[in-house]
Amino acid sequence: MTNLYFEDLQVGLRAESEEIEMRLADIKAFAAQFDPQPFHLDEEAGRASFFGGLVASGWHTAATTMRLIVSGGIRAAEGTVGAGIQELRWPQPVRPGDRLHIVSEIVEIIPSRSKPDRGLARVRVTTLNQNGETVQSMVSTIVVPRRPAKDI
Repeated sequence: MTNLYFEDLQVGLRAESEEIEMRLADIKAFAAQFDPQPFHLDEEAGRASFFGGLVASGWHTAATTMRLIVSGGIRAAEGTVGAGIQELRWPQPVRPGDRLHIVSEIVEIIPSRSKPDRGLARVRVTTLNQNGETVQSMVSTIVVPRRPAKDI
């Protein structure tokens, strides 16, 4: 989706990304650096865990989702600048070999009262695996610039 200005937004606007495969080596490398729990690092420990197998860290899923937002989500004209996350859930684990993609949808548009050069958009981002199962859902607020006067 092309880079959008606040004036381009409408509730219900949707975008879908390409897929990214979650490789075992990447899952372990991310976990080793940022979330070194046994069920993210070792297949045997994963099998003995609540998950019944090695799984990606939820934070790895979140980072992958951010990559997919930048490459194929709803993108603001000057970059995706986050103003906060209202909800973040991981209803299903991500496993090695899963192929993730996102569906983004604008759920609210909020003009700024104090900064006339921008507004806010609340965006629901659903991360799905290759089976269409939701592995992450979030609602976030992004800052969206208004179209410069010279471009109107």
